[in-house]
Order: sequence, then structure tokens, then C-alpha cells
Amino acid sequence: MNLYRRILRFAAPHQKYIYASLFFNVLYSLFQIASLGTILPVLGMLFGTIKMEDKLVEPIYDGHISHYFNYLKEYSYYYIQSQVNEKGALTVLAWLCLITGFMFLLRNIFRYLGAYLLIFYRVGVTKDLRSAMYNKILALPVSFFTEQRKGDLMSRMSNDVGEVENNILGSLVDLINSPFMLISTLVTLFYLSPQLTLFSLIVLPIMGTLISLIGKSLKKDSHEAQNELGNIFSIVDETLKSTKIIKIFNADKLLSNRFSGSMTKWINNSVSLGRKKELASPTSEFLGALTFLMITWYGGKEIIVNQSIRPEDFLVFLGIFFQILPPIKSLSSSISNVQKGEGSLVRVMDILDADVKVDEIPNPVPISELKDKITFENVGFYYNQEHLILKNFNLEIKKGQTVALVGQSGSGKTTIANLLTRFYDVSEGSINIDGVNIKNLNLKQYRSILGMVTQESVLFNDTVFNNIAMGKENATREEIIEAAKIANAHNFIESLPEGYDTNIGDDGNKLSGGQKQRVSIARAVLKNPPIMILDEATSALDTESERFVQDALEKMMKNRTSLVIAHRLSTIQKANHIVVMEKGEIVEQGSHHDLMEKNGVYRKLVELQNFE
Repeated sequence: MNLYRRILRFAAPHQKYIYASLFFNVLYSLFQIASLGTILPVLGMLFGTIKMEDKLVEPIYDGHISHYFNYLKEYSYYYIQSQVNEKGALTVLAWLCLITGFMFLLRNIFRYLGAYLLIFYRVGVTKDLRSAMYNKILALPVSFFTEQRKGDLMSRMSNDVGEVENNILGSLVDLINSPFMLISTLVTLFYLSPQLTLFSLIVLPIMGTLISLIGKSLKKDSHEAQNELGNIFSIVDETLKSTKIIKIFNADKLLSNRFSGSMTKWINNSVSLGRKKELASPTSEFLGALTFLMITWYGGKEIIVNQSIRPEDFLVFLGIFFQILPPIKSLSSSISNVQKGEGSLVRVMDILDADVKVDEIPNPVPISELKDKITFENVGFYYNQEHLILKNFNLEIKKGQTVALVGQSGSGKTTIANLLTRFYDVSEGSINIDGVNIKNLNLKQYRSILGMVTQESVLFNDTVFNNIAMGKENATREEIIEAAKIANAHNFIESLPEGYDTNIGDDGNKLSGGQKQRVSIARAVLKNPPIMILDEATSALDTESERFVQDALEKMMKNRTSLVIAHRLSTIQKANHIVVMEKGEIVEQGSHHDLMEKNGVYRKLVELQNFE
């Protein structure tokens, strides 16, 4: 139930549309009964119970509330009979048909308005729900995305939110409106014939029980189907990003089999889900047909044998009784839909409830610059204590220094960068900026003093200008051009078809690797942070591109505190301090010259790369 309370919170800002829709749906319900009520006199005239009489006696209301509706009915008959005597039966019949038609017109206008206003409510809530998910994704730490498949996240934001909209939000008004329609219709039926109404309601509990049994299994099948759809999206996402590898390794069949297997599971779950969902409607219709036959028999007995009900009353009773079936079907379908949509709602709430592990303390310390130094004190990091990734890491980086981390893959270099940026939090020890633990700093302000260039250039499907401008809010064109010049990117950008306004495609795939990296560097230059982190920024480049990029990096690092993670050791020989790591620990440190003289791990790494 807590899930539904939470989805109702999203509905709260749009409640005016719900109330307006309910108002018009209530009017629709009332006019639905009224439109059938106006047929009574028409049928009375056709069956001959309303006819011309010379002497008419006006009915008198005796004051009892229980007799009021019967008085209204008798008075309406008296009035119509008097009009028949005065104007003729055909004229009165024509007017009654016009009034009945007008009632049906109003009824359907109110029905349309109720449905129309509901569109604004559903679209508004869906927008807010997707926005909340997107903002939560922006707030979640990097660690969350290492454990989640992107295709599954896409499925949750698109398909699961769509299921919530169609099945839960779409059923909300029906869940409120259908009971009202049921009650108002039942009151009318009891007024027409209490005995016939009680007899007719025998089958309704049976119908409700069968539908609820079907609905219980819908939730399980829906959850499994949506999970499998997430797997399908993940496979498609991986395929789109790996087309070259798939083709070169002839992995088409492997991927096709994986996709087909996932599709088969999804189809089986979807077929099971659809079969059970569709079973609800024919079941209720079959029970409705049985009800009709039973009522016809019982009503015929009351007319022919007991003469306790008039033919026109019985026909209207049938008409109104079968008006009770749509709200019953609507209510049962809504309950089934809500149960079906619950699986998707759970998947949506899993994202909204995901733990933001990297969080701020109350009243964090403000920060706007690096004044003195960065210190790592006995830093340790692990996902579980049996597999340490980093241990007893101690390092001091003074303002203006360039410190390089080197070592084999898996030695913990990138983990240091992730901890310094607070993509993850340390498991042991602390990282301090000017003596203040970074956990106590204002996170947004802290990251504003950091810049980062990674091995894989992260660019967006937008113009060169907008990709660089991401480094600084409200940057001028002159500032962006100056940043591009420092990054050795200005010349090649000018040669593009539309210069800085050229769209670079998805992931910047219209640019070469070196060009993409220089655009990334220009973005970091524009931000102009006091602390710069370079995570193997040149390792994926060819020699010529590396020369341009390395020159750009050296310009950028001037008078700046830099942490450089290097794979190619030729790029860090000018660093003030080099830290050599193995299996999460520091094994050597010093300048390039000092480490070469030690003839230790660093020298072996250099020789392996034919540095000299």
C-alpha cells in the first residue's frame, strides 16, 4: 500500500484535473440513469399504460421520505397523461423522445469531458515521474551504474513508467468513479424492484471472486516480463556499441542466440500475462449473460404470475441493470490493471529509492579553492574486506605540484582518482583538502574545483561549442575559443563544416580519437579548476595525436595542482613526484631521475616500454 501512497504524491500537483474529471464522471453517471428514466414514459405509452383518460387524479405526497420517489414517478405519469389528453399522444411521444435524446447527449458530453481532463492528469504525473527518475539518476553515485545495466535502466524509464501510466494512473479514476456508479445504479434498481435486484445480485460475488483470482497472478507475470524486457534493451544497447567487435569475431550467432533466448522468455511471460488479462473480460461477459437469462425468467414470472411489476418498468430495469455491468467490469479491470502495473511500479521505485551512498553531512564546510595541499592518510578501499583494492595509501600533493601514479593495470591508480573525486568513499582512512576531510565538504562546491580528463572522451550528441561550454555556465564565445586554442583544438574545429556549430554525433563519433580528446581538454580548460585529474588521457591515441594532446595537457597543467594517472610513462617524466603502485600499495616514489637510479620497479616498467 505504501507504493500506492507514493504514486498518489506524484498525483497531488495535478489533483485539480482528477477532481474535475470525477465531477464530470459523476454527472455522467447521474445522466446515465436519468436518460434511461426518461424512457419509462415512452415505453408506458407504447405498452398502453399511459393513455387518454377523461378524469385524472393528481397524486398527493404524504410526507414520508420512503414514498418520495414513488410520488415523483406517479406525478410524472399524471403529468404526461394530462399532456396526452391536451396535446395528443404523438406530440407528447415526440417531446419525450427529444428529451431522452438530449439526456443522452449531455451524458456523453460529460463522459468526454471526464476523459479529456484525465489526459492532463496522466501526462502530468508521467512527466513528473520520469523527471524524478532522471534527476535521481543524475544524483546517484558512479558505483550505482557499475552494478546496473544501462538497457535495464532505459527500460525502467520508458516501458515501466508507461506501464504505471496505463495500468495504475489510468485505473485510479475508475477505482473511485466505478463504486459511485455502482451505488447510484443499485439505488435505482432497488427503487424499481427490490426483489428483482436482490435476485440479480446473486452472481456478482462469483464474478468478483473469479476476477480477483485471475488478477493475483497478473502481478508476478508482469514483473517477470518487465525484467526480461530490461535484459532485451541491455543486449540491444551492447550490440549497438560493439558492432565492430561482433563482426570481426563473427559473434553474430552468439548475440542472436542470446537475443532470441531473452525474447523467448519475454514472449512466454507476455503471453501468459495477456492470456490471464484477457480472461477477465469474457468471464464477466459470460456471467453477465447468465445473469440476463436468470433475470428474464424471474422478471417474466413477476409480470405474468404475480403482476408485481409493469412491463415498461421491467424493461427499464433490464436497461439499468446492464448499465451496472460496465462499472463492475471497469472496477474489476482496474483492479487487475493495478496488480499488473505493480511489478512496473516496484521497478520504478527501486530507482527512486536507490541509496545515494555518497552523501553530505548536515551543514557541510564550504570550499572554493585549494590553498595548501591534498593529503591521503592511510587510505583503504574495498568492496568486501577479503579483496582489498587499496590499502595503507599515504600521499601528499602540494598546491601547484604535478603528481603521477604509475603501475600495472589493477594496481589501484584509477581507484585513487575515483576516491579523490568522491565517486566512491574511502573504506578506511581519509582524504583531506587543506586539512579538512572531503566527506565534510560541500560536495557540489568541492567538485567545482576539480577538473577531469579520462581515457575515453565523454562527448554529447551536440555541437562542438555546446560540448566545450559544459565546462562553464554562461561562457562567452571568446572564452570557448581561447580554451580550444590552449587545447590545440581551434584549428581542426575551424576546418569542420560549420566550425564550432558542427554537430559531432553520438559519442562524438564524427571526430577522430585525438580530436575528441582535445575537445574534452578544452572543456576542462574552460572550467579552469585548481585541481586537475588526468586518467590515462593519452593512452588510446596514436603518436601524432598524442603529441598534440600532450602539448595541450602541459599547457593546461601550468600553475595547477594535477594528479596524473599514466600508462605511457613518456608522458610523466616532467612530473614533480611519481608514485609507483602494485596491488593497491605504494612500492616506490620519487622523481623520474631518482626512480631510474633506484633500478627498481619503475625502471623495469620504463624498459618494458622501451622508454629510452
